[in-house]
Amino acid sequence: MEEKYLSIIIPAYNEEKRLGKTLETILNYLKKKGYSYEIIIVNDGSTDGTVDIAQEFIKFDSNMKIINNDKNMGKGYSVKRGVLEASGEYILFTDSDLSTPIEEFKKLLTPLESGYDIAIGSRSMKESNVVVHQPFYREIMGKIFNKLVKAFVVKGFIDTQCGFKLFKKDAAKNIFNNQKLNGFSFDVEILYLAIKDNLKIKEVPIKWFNSPKSHVSLVGSSYRMFMELLKIKRIHSKTLQ
Repeated sequence: MEEKYLSIIIPAYNEEKRLGKTLETILNYLKKKGYSYEIIIVNDGSTDGTVDIAQEFIKFDSNMKIINNDKNMGKGYSVKRGVLEASGEYILFTDSDLSTPIEEFKKLLTPLESGYDIAIGSRSMKESNVVVHQPFYREIMGKIFNKLVKAFVVKGFIDTQCGFKLFKKDAAKNIFNNQKLNGFSFDVEILYLAIKDNLKIKEVPIKWFNSPKSHVSLVGSSYRMFMELLKIKRIHSKTLQ
């Protein structure tokens, strides 16, 4: 497999209304930069036209491919599948709504070029630029979730859940090979695993636009995410040093 400079993983579940614009925006950016790249779309059992839109782009760009989950498995499962298929020197995963503009990639790349293994986008640092906020109740839930993360799993991060994270290839492969969670709390799990492996992680302030369409339900998803948090240390045999 030919190694690319950058692999971009896009998990997608029923994203027919947004995926086309997202892919067009990313492709325009990559072509201006001149990076060698691949884009891996992981279709998580969509029941709309997500696959059709992806395949239209793939017809004209051999650097793109789609992986199909037979049924809806969850964001964590989908990102893992994409990462393990990736060949890039750097591996980025981003949400299909492109809430974090693809141009913010450079902000995450800078620390990796200076010796970090992972850079994670953050919406909650003082320097972050949240152009369109979530509804206040979602922001409150996010703050509560972060307190739970610090209490039960890992400390030191202000925003674990931003869907814009960049990895060096070896770091990504090692972490995601050991990832177990399929749901939204996988972000916390991969940070937990990275710390166990003594990897260097940089939290980076980014620009972010809230998307009104979210697959995270306030009650159901929040409960599942909390239960997943409680599993993280239990399902990994070794403890943090």
